[in-house]
Amino acid sequence: MIPTRRTLLAALTAVALASLTACGSGSGSSGAGHASSGTYTFWDPYPQFDASSPWGKRVAECGTMAGVKVKRTAYDTTDLGNKALLAAQQGNAPDVMLVDNPVVSTLVEAGILNKTGDLGLATGSIQKNIIGAGTIDGSAYGVPIGANTLALYYNKKILSAAGVDPASVKDWNSLTTALKKVKAAGKKGITFSAINTEEGSFQFLPWFWGAGGDLTRLNSARGVAALSLWKQWVDAGYAPKDVLQNTQTTSWQEFATGTYAFGENGTWQLGNAGKTGFGYGIINIPAQNGGSAPVPTGGEFVTVPVQKDTARYGVSKKIVECLTSDASLLPTDTTLMYVAPTAAVQAAQVKQDPQLKPWVDAVAAARGRTSGGLGTKYPAISQPMWTAVQAALSGGKSPQAALDTAQASAGKN
Repeated sequence: MIPTRRTLLAALTAVALASLTACGSGSGSSGAGHASSGTYTFWDPYPQFDASSPWGKRVAECGTMAGVKVKRTAYDTTDLGNKALLAAQQGNAPDVMLVDNPVVSTLVEAGILNKTGDLGLATGSIQKNIIGAGTIDGSAYGVPIGANTLALYYNKKILSAAGVDPASVKDWNSLTTALKKVKAAGKKGITFSAINTEEGSFQFLPWFWGAGGDLTRLNSARGVAALSLWKQWVDAGYAPKDVLQNTQTTSWQEFATGTYAFGENGTWQLGNAGKTGFGYGIINIPAQNGGSAPVPTGGEFVTVPVQKDTARYGVSKKIVECLTSDASLLPTDTTLMYVAPTAAVQAAQVKQDPQLKPWVDAVAAARGRTSGGLGTKYPAISQPMWTAVQAALSGGKSPQAALDTAQASAGKN
């Protein structure tokens, strides 16, 4: 699908409704344009990090190392994508921009981003499934700064009291059995986000893919099995009805109360996990019949937008390399609580913090939401999918009927 400018804006808004990297929300001040030849503009979706934060300081340092001043502006993820399209129309795009990985294909279709190969940026050491989210027709259009994804946090005390060994959770049946035991012990089972935004799709995908689901056939028996699993949990009281309104943040807050056995959430909550006051562990999300389910890749790509003054690309390249070289990735991804996109730096991260091992394993099995040739078709699939999840969990439609409607809607695009 090659959308028009108008549908690009709609698609971009749909895919970027939520920052799947725990970036929070809010908006920054306007920052397009180039104040002088010695000032380079830099946009990112991290409004929670100000200039005094380790991230803010790192960006400024990279400008200094490139011999320029960097004017950094932080936007909410949705604002960033839309402002990128507008700035490109006006010929006023930033020099360097971090964007959520599903947005890359949309910006490429709009002709906004440079190929990394044309800029001389090396991506050979990056894991294929991570770079794949920003690769269109065989060409990469950005360098991933890191990756995050989903797994299951668990409360050690609750599982122990319910007689559940977390190592016994190997597939859907054993997980459901564990939830049943937890409920019988008087505790709450599992919390997740099924909200009607991209966050809901992001959290549903491990179960959908873990059943062997195909995003081009939402209503296959495998897709229906995944949605039926979630409905079973809600109907049985293993998961709360408020999953329909839960964002990933509010879902985490529920788990952090210490009353839930499991919480589906991301790498970015690892820092908060240590502040909960109870013992926790992490296991990979199980596939229907065993093994780890494929999980969606979250995280941003550092991109270089197209400029009228192509002489600026040399310095932009230096800034990108400063942030994404192997030497820089370890401190950068430690700051962001991301898994590095290269095996060498991942090994260094695990050595530094062994708790990251399950996340490294999960990222290795992760998939890009726009990969497999979906590209800009993904938003037109994701929205009907999260709508189907809402319809089924609320009792408005059966899982089959909800996904039949979703497939009909996705098929029109």
